[in-house]
Amino acid sequence: MKRSTINHHLKRTGEFLNNHNFVLPPWANWTLEDWRISKKDCNAVFQGGLGWDLTDFGSGAYGDRGLILFTLRNGNPMEPTKTYAEKIMMVDEGQETPRHFHWNKTEDIINRGGGDLIIELWNSGPDEECLDSPVTVMMDAIPRTVGAGEPIRMSPGMSITLTTGVYHRFYGAPTKGPVLVGEVSKVNDDNSDNRFFETIGRFPSIEEDEKPWRLLVGDYRVFLNAGEEKQP
Repeated sequence: MKRSTINHHLKRTGEFLNNHNFVLPPWANWTLEDWRISKKDCNAVFQGGLGWDLTDFGSGAYGDRGLILFTLRNGNPMEPTKTYAEKIMMVDEGQETPRHFHWNKTEDIINRGGGDLIIELWNSGPDEECLDSPVTVMMDAIPRTVGAGEPIRMSPGMSITLTTGVYHRFYGAPTKGPVLVGEVSKVNDDNSDNRFFETIGRFPSIEEDEKPWRLLVGDYRVFLNAGEEKQP
C-alpha cells in the first residue's frame, strides 16, 4: 500500500472516532518527531504492539478486504500481570476481515456504534478444517446457535463471544455506513495466534510516497529501531 493511502485512512478513522466521542490516548496523535523524542519511555507500547494498525490482508484492495484498528491495551513481558487486551476498529460497508480463528485468544466483539456488523461463524475440526455443524456462541451473555456460515447481524450495542478454534469472518452491512467495532480479549498476539483459512498477509508492505502522518505498529521498528524484542 502507498503511505499516502494509509495516511488518508488514518485521518478518516480519526474523524470517525471523534464523531462517536471515542477518544484515544494522547500518544495516538504523536508525530514521528514526537515518537523520537519520547521513545525511551515507550517500551511497554512497543512490546505490547499498541497503537495504529492497518492491513489489506495482502489483497491490494483495502476497501474490499482490509481493517484499520487501534490497540489500546495489551499484556506484554513488561506487564506480565496484564492478561487482557482491548482494540477499537472501523469496519466499512462490505469491507471483509477474512475467515480466521485464534488458538489461544478468547474475545468479545462489540458493535460500539455506527452501522451494523455482519459476522459469520464456523466450527473447526481436528485438522483445522471448517465444519458444516451448527455453532453455539454467547451473544450478550445469552446462548445462540446458528448454522455454519449463517450471517449474524449485530446492531449497535450487541456483542458476541468468540472462543478458541471458532472461525469467524465479518464485514459492515451495506447501506448502513461504517461500524465502530470494539474488541476485549485475552492478551493479543497477531504474530503467532491468527489461523487464517486462506494463506494471506497480515501486515502490508508499504510504498513510502510521503511521510507517515501517524506511525503504525509495524513502523516502530522501521523508524525508531524500537520493539525489537519478540512481542507477546
